[in-house]
Amino acid sequence: MTAPWQVVDRTGWPAGVEGLPAAVEAARLALARLNGPRGVRDRTGRVAAAALMRSARASAGLAGAPLGLDPAAASIDDPVLAGAVRVAAALDGLVGTWTRAPRQVLARLHTLAAADLVGADELGRARIDPADPVGVSARLSALAELVVRSPWPAPVMVAVVHGELATLAPFGSADGVVARAAARLTMVSTGLDPAGWSVPEVAHLRSAERYRAGLAGYAAGALDDWVREVCRALEAGAAEGTGVGRASTDGSPGSPT
Repeated sequence: MTAPWQVVDRTGWPAGVEGLPAAVEAARLALARLNGPRGVRDRTGRVAAAALMRSARASAGLAGAPLGLDPAAASIDDPVLAGAVRVAAALDGLVGTWTRAPRQVLARLHTLAAADLVGADELGRARIDPADPVGVSARLSALAELVVRSPWPAPVMVAVVHGELATLAPFGSADGVVARAAARLTMVSTGLDPAGWSVPEVAHLRSAERYRAGLAGYAAGALDDWVREVCRALEAGAAEGTGVGRASTDGSPGSPT
């Protein structure tokens, strides 16, 4: 069971692929503008908290959860949305560990995301494919090594982490929420979006059919196309983050759609 990013020699990638370096650079520049020194100095904590909540709602929406979140409710009834919110609340404390022990972080993310979906004995445990008993674990280990080495530009790393976890579905439950959270950790830990303002999850939700087609393409080996799609969402997510920043000045979290 080989991951799409392992199929060919990718030394020097994404250079040489038509249009891909430009897409990667456009995403990087959009996020650099979003994380400008004035905005980060003024409102980082408040905007990041609002962005995290929007990302959680959008991520849960992509997993089929209702988008509504009643601020007056004492708890969240939908288990997928509740898990996504728990994950979002934990991300800040996992950034440093992500680049040192990614598998440990993935287990923690799944434990939080799937707590109301599966039994305690399944939380944080990679599934076993009867046709290839070690395949899932091997691909997780390979991805963990890749995260530690981080050999490619940050937007590419975000795309690979996201695509690999979403299509491998290593836990068999809440895998999409885990994949999008791991992508966000990669955005922050690589310095692509150190303040955590961007909300690419909303861009994916608004283009859900395109998003799912991109993941299907990744699984089939169309990695370059998937990276382009993620870069598009990163650009859109930067624009969304600008809106979150404006909304945070009057305390309005807005809607993920």
